[in-house]
Amino acid sequence: MLYLVPTPIGNLEDITVRAIEVLKSVDYILAEDTRKTQILLRHYEIDARTTSYHQHNEKKKLNAVLTHLKEGKKVALVSDAGMPGISDPGFLLVRACTEEDIIVSSLPGPNALTAALVASGLPSDQFYFAGFLPHKKGRKKKWENLATRKETIIAYESPYRIEKFLMECGTYLGNDRLVCIARELTKIHEEYIRGTVSEVKGILDERDSIKGEMVVVIAGKDYEPPVED
Repeated sequence: MLYLVPTPIGNLEDITVRAIEVLKSVDYILAEDTRKTQILLRHYEIDARTTSYHQHNEKKKLNAVLTHLKEGKKVALVSDAGMPGISDPGFLLVRACTEEDIIVSSLPGPNALTAALVASGLPSDQFYFAGFLPHKKGRKKKWENLATRKETIIAYESPYRIEKFLMECGTYLGNDRLVCIARELTKIHEEYIRGTVSEVKGILDERDSIKGEMVVVIAGKDYEPPVED
């Protein structure tokens, strides 16, 4: 059986009892970065073997993992943070398991996009997850597609590219579009920066630096906040 095990996105206490028990019980753990995963395992005194499984070697290791699963071994897949397969390796292995009739068990748990969405103040009944936008090829086309979306949009971005992201957001979606940047989720310096694109750009421009991976939540096309009586 293959277990998909979500791991904390910041605070190490944000893990389920079931996830801990699964990580203790499997034959080994596929980890995006074994060094980061070992921090979590040591914290919960989990003595489990880990092996690297990331975007640069997942195709190469796929057949070996499938062989182990067919032999009856129990394997857990984790990413550095959050749910495996969401902007992280996992899809290829899960698809291969379904094709080979290998049982896949997905555990619920921490996820940055849903945490940011529900706290953003923007509609959460329908949303579109854009993940990380392409750095070069296809980026313009992606923005043009996002400009047509009426659902709330969720994207991931790094602190090194957030200025460019907001500039392009203003160009393609408009500087008056409402956004919320969720930064350092579940950590000590967790922060939500809300406002129009131009307002949020102004807030960030006043800072010497900004750190932490970010989730950007953007209002959909034609969304208007309710008017207070």
